[in-house]
Amino acid sequence: MTVNTQKVLKVLLGRMPDGERIPDALTCGVYGGRVTSLTGLPSGTLFPLLERLLNAGWVERHWEADESAEAARRPRRRFYKLTARGAELAPQALAEASAGRPLYGRRPAGAPGLAGGGR
Repeated sequence: MTVNTQKVLKVLLGRMPDGERIPDALTCGVYGGRVTSLTGLPSGTLFPLLERLLNAGWVERHWEADESAEAARRPRRRFYKLTARGAELAPQALAEASAGRPLYGRRPAGAPGLAGGGR
């Protein structure tokens, strides 16, 4: 698992880089621009990574309601949140990655970012 994937998973699990909690990350999700600002990843790195997580079944996405965006006078935001499967597997994958264990051959089934990491 790449360092960038780890950064994104931590944010989607509701953890800021400084350890603070991100309110509603697990229930409502985090919009793409916020993930970019919290991880420091450019959009050209972040959005392909999110697509891999989507394809692996770890993440889902949705658009915010038009009314919310109109009330704030800004474009709609696209939110990303962990699926039940992602919420179950991400902490295990992060623990293995931080322990320095090789994930190849031992990773959770369908781990994103690695060969054969589909559903």
